[in-house]
Amino acid sequence: MLEERLGRKEVEAGSKLRRLRRTDAIRDMLSENRLHVSSLVAPVFVRDGEHVEEPVASMPGISRYSVDKLSDHVGRLTDVGIRSVLLFGIPDSKDDAGTGAYSADGPVPRAIRELKSQYPTLVVAADVCLCEYTSHGHCGVLEGGTVSNARTLPFLAKAATQYADAGADIVCPSAMMDGQVLAIRKALDESGHEEELLMGYSAKYASSFYGPFRDAARSAPSFGDRKGYQMSPANSREAMREIDSDIKEGADIVMVKPALPYLDVISKARSRHDVPIAAYSVSGEYSMIKASSAKGWLDERGAAMEVATSIKRAGADIIITYFAEQLAVWLREEQ
Repeated sequence: MLEERLGRKEVEAGSKLRRLRRTDAIRDMLSENRLHVSSLVAPVFVRDGEHVEEPVASMPGISRYSVDKLSDHVGRLTDVGIRSVLLFGIPDSKDDAGTGAYSADGPVPRAIRELKSQYPTLVVAADVCLCEYTSHGHCGVLEGGTVSNARTLPFLAKAATQYADAGADIVCPSAMMDGQVLAIRKALDESGHEEELLMGYSAKYASSFYGPFRDAARSAPSFGDRKGYQMSPANSREAMREIDSDIKEGADIVMVKPALPYLDVISKARSRHDVPIAAYSVSGEYSMIKASSAKGWLDERGAAMEVATSIKRAGADIIITYFAEQLAVWLREEQ
C-alpha cells in the first residue's frame, strides 16, 4: 500500500486537494467552467391580444405577454445583459391545421418585428412547431388519428420562412418530424434567407418535465401523447443519430431537451461534435426549484446556479432557461 511505503503523513501531504479550494479567489482562478450571461437565452411567451401581462400559475415569475407589453419585458432582460430570446406564440384561436403558426399576422411574426425595431442587436429566435396552434395540441397535421410527417413538413417550412421574413435571427424547429431541418433549410435558402441560423431541437425527449410549459402555452395534446415522435428517455445512442442527421441536413446549432435529466446526452454530443450545442432547461426544471424554494426546502439561487453550471460543465455552449434574468443578476453580483 502507498501508505505503508511512504507513511500516512507523506500521503496526506501529497494529496491535499483541499488546498485548491481554500479561498474564493483560488476557487475562481481554478474554475474549470464558467457561466457567462452571453450564453443565456430567455424563453418568452407572446400571445394575441392587447394590454396583456398574464402570469403563468405553474411557473412563478413567468408571464404571457401581448406584443404591446413585450418590449418592456425584453427591455428588463437587456438591462441585465440578456442578449437572446426564444419566442413561443399563443394564439386566440386554433384549428386542425395550426394555420396560426404560419400567419404573417400571428403573435410571433408581430413580436419579431416589434423587438427588432426596438432592440436591433437582440438575437431573436423563434420556435417552429404547430402544437400551440392546433386544436388537438399535437405538433403536426393529423392523418388517420396520427401525426403525418409528410403533411407537416411544408407547414413547418412555411412558418420558419414567415419568422425569417419578420426578421428572426434563428429559427428553431421543435416538432421532431423526420427531415424537418432539411425542409426548413431548403425553404429558407430558396426565399433569400441563406444567412438565417437554424437551431434544431435535435434530441427532444418525450419528457414528464414539460407540464408547466404546456400550461403556459396551452399546448397539451387533447388525446394520446407525443411518444410517437419525441424520443424515449431510455435512449442516448438514438440521440446521436438524431443529432448527426440534423447536422447533415443543415442545422447550425443542435439542442438537447430537457437539460438536467440528459446531461449525459449533452456530454456525449459534445465529445462527438464541434458544432454549437444548446441545452434547454425546461419548465419542469424551473418550476421544481421554484416550488421547493417557496417551501424552504431549497436555496433557489444556489440550486439554479448549480443546475446551470452542471449544464455548462456537460458541454453546452447555450443554455435556454427560465432563470435567465435571475442568473444574469446573480452573475453580475458575483463579479
